[in-house]
Amino acid sequence: MTHTKHAPATGGSLLAKHYFLLRRLHSLSGIVPIGVFLFPHLFTNSSIMWARWTSPTSTEPGVVRGIETFQDEVNFIHSIPFLTLIEVFGIWMPLAFHAVFGVYLASTGHVNVQRYAYQDNWRYVWQRITGYVAFLFIFMHISSLRWGWTYGGLFPSFDPHHAASSTAVHFQGGSAGLLMAAFYLVCVLSIVFHFANGLWTAGITWGLTLSAPAMKRWGQVCASVGIVLAVAGVMSVYGFATLDVATAREVEARKHDSAATSPAAMPAPTETH
Repeated sequence: MTHTKHAPATGGSLLAKHYFLLRRLHSLSGIVPIGVFLFPHLFTNSSIMWARWTSPTSTEPGVVRGIETFQDEVNFIHSIPFLTLIEVFGIWMPLAFHAVFGVYLASTGHVNVQRYAYQDNWRYVWQRITGYVAFLFIFMHISSLRWGWTYGGLFPSFDPHHAASSTAVHFQGGSAGLLMAAFYLVCVLSIVFHFANGLWTAGITWGLTLSAPAMKRWGQVCASVGIVLAVAGVMSVYGFATLDVATAREVEARKHDSAATSPAAMPAPTETH
């Protein structure tokens, strides 16, 4: 039993008329853009580690392959046509709606964890807390990596052409040092929990899991999704926090030189008569 409550808006306002529709759109806007953000983002970042593990037994070739794989993944993402439009309309606008309406729901909801200390109530509390963390972290993360906002040196800027080394500096350098890696780990796990728990509540919001057995089965699926994403997040943070920046820069330089001298990158010969 869940002792939380959201009272629909009263009166003749637009919010009151479309409250339950907005609740479903809020649920959907949390699943789709956050899922689009999380799955490719965490699996791309974790390639810095799983590429090492699937490489030969020698340590250095595994590290090199991890750097190359991550750079290839970043290059692919940045080569997607209309990437900015996809981000704006497919991720940022839905996330903005999700954040604004989520703040409204959090401010109008009631929770009785002190009187009814049940699991569902605590999940609701943590859903609210991790929602705030997710919003702030995603904004700071994207503004630093995509727009170059350094927040007074706390976040070094990200170079997509030197993806592994600049990300490693992002985790290891700056004014906070390795505390940044710990900060990232807490924030990433908060986002994963918010997403996985949001999947579970979406089943109720959309009327798909109304019985207790259905809720339990769907809860197991959501927990499995959360565990997979959490493992990918931990791999990502550990991989960049332990990556040798000098080695990464050497590999990136060789990869850049190789790409620059490849036949596809060479200018077409001009005919002389």
